[in-house]
Amino acid sequence: MKRALSAAMLAAALVGTSLVYAAGPAVDQQKFEENKQKKEWMSQGGERDEALNLKPNKDNGRDVYEVCSACHQPEGWGLVDGTFPQLAGQHRSVIIKQLADIRDGHRDNPTMYPFALPSEIGGTQAIADVAEYIAILRMNPENGVGKGDDLALGAKLYADNCVRCHGPDGAGNADKFYPRIQGQHYEYLVRQYRWIKEGKRRNSNPEMVEQIKNFTDKDTLAVLDYVSRLKPPADLVAPKGWKNPDFK
Repeated sequence: MKRALSAAMLAAALVGTSLVYAAGPAVDQQKFEENKQKKEWMSQGGERDEALNLKPNKDNGRDVYEVCSACHQPEGWGLVDGTFPQLAGQHRSVIIKQLADIRDGHRDNPTMYPFALPSEIGGTQAIADVAEYIAILRMNPENGVGKGDDLALGAKLYADNCVRCHGPDGAGNADKFYPRIQGQHYEYLVRQYRWIKEGKRRNSNPEMVEQIKNFTDKDTLAVLDYVSRLKPPADLVAPKGWKNPDFK
């Protein structure tokens, strides 16, 4: 396949047309609309549970990821300005959960939704496959960070409020669907954090919503600046300037 396919699909989504990438089951529109009215961290059943139990095909995951690379870049690094998050190195379980939630209406993402449709990337097996591929991509060595002017406060807030779920180094917990936040772009972290706090990100963990409800703007920026500077293990990070050879 050629990378131009991804750009073509992006253009198609923006003008309201559709290109069929792979066959998949039709979206249950009634169920989708019902789910859009819910705030639910862990829905029951559905594609998430099915995909987690499928044997992933990394080669097919690479082909599926070509669609994703239009925004998240061939390396999976997103953009340092936070427009698109870094996906590389994220836990497979987290990727599966978020993709499934977007597809079934539990998470609002109108930019990504057209690309996540079964008609574009395939059925549940495609979710399992692309999550496997993304999880093994090595991470950006130079992610976007904050101003660095209140890191002591950020470190204290992180230790007091975030370590229990995300770990001391921001590695998260794959078994509990807690995302890896180390190495994530600062501006993306800020946007998602605010959406979680405001209730806009409807598939958020209610424990986190409760934990951060009294954070001030100063607290928010300080802790996320600190988080953006947490470093992944060296073996998960790519060399500076690395280009994904799968998409030359």
